[in-house]
Amino acid sequence: MNRRKFITNTSATSTFVGLGGLTLDSCIQNKPTKITILHTNDVHSHIDPFPLDHSDFPSLGGVARRASLIDSIRKENPYTLLLDAGDIFQGTPYFNFFGGELEFKLMNMLKYDAATIGNHDFDNGIEGLLAQIPNAQFDLLSANYDFTNTALNGHTKPFKTFMLNNIKIGVYGIGIELKGLVTKKLYKETEYLNPFEIATDIERQLKEDEKCDLIVCLSHLGYKYENEHKPDDLTLAAKTKHTDLIIGGHTHTFLEKPTIVKNTLDKDILVNQVGCFGINLGRVDFYFDGTTNTQSQGISIKV
Repeated sequence: MNRRKFITNTSATSTFVGLGGLTLDSCIQNKPTKITILHTNDVHSHIDPFPLDHSDFPSLGGVARRASLIDSIRKENPYTLLLDAGDIFQGTPYFNFFGGELEFKLMNMLKYDAATIGNHDFDNGIEGLLAQIPNAQFDLLSANYDFTNTALNGHTKPFKTFMLNNIKIGVYGIGIELKGLVTKKLYKETEYLNPFEIATDIERQLKEDEKCDLIVCLSHLGYKYENEHKPDDLTLAAKTKHTDLIIGGHTHTFLEKPTIVKNTLDKDILVNQVGCFGINLGRVDFYFDGTTNTQSQGISIKV
């Protein structure tokens, strides 16, 4: 698809999670192809919903409810990807007891397509993460962690492509610097590469070599920092050329709708993050109809 038009739409469709939304209204003709991106971040081993008397999230979250919502969305649109932006592990006794096995197996049941690696996913060390990888039936994507001199070498991918209804989608992963967040003995000889340089190189590969129609970054950098020298998603978005959507994590930022950032080509890129603990499920819909003009109108819907 050499010429394209994509219109992004994020909406709330559940009675148990708040799905912050960017809804775009336009005259859509000839039934454009619709691609749905669902996403989570910083679930932190929260398998069960919060108790009814919880001060912040009463009766919210839970894998079972998320599974029901995801299933209903897939029935609505079979051209759907489910992605996670890291920190799958650590936060409840489930991780302490099972070491991540339960989290990965439940993600398999929900049919996640890919995830990136957060700093807490190293909490049982390189060997602990490696031991759980066989339980994951989805790829772990990490472009700026060089695992060459570690046991994880060859067990992750920098990116993956998906073909949905003749639309080619490229997804890549970017991680936060582990030094200062994770004890050296846990991540060992993992080398941290500049996320901006790696992201622009990977997105170029996905656009020019892989001929992707849609490019998504799974980032565990964090949404925004006051320290201008610390990489974050908003800065990453401004430095990209071909990425259409950055799905973020790490800072537990609850966004009611995606943030729109101008990239280096002065085109809009979406940055989204849905908080933490599986309370929210992100949804972004892309419509392709083969033209080049984009019309948009954004609103926020909270359930």
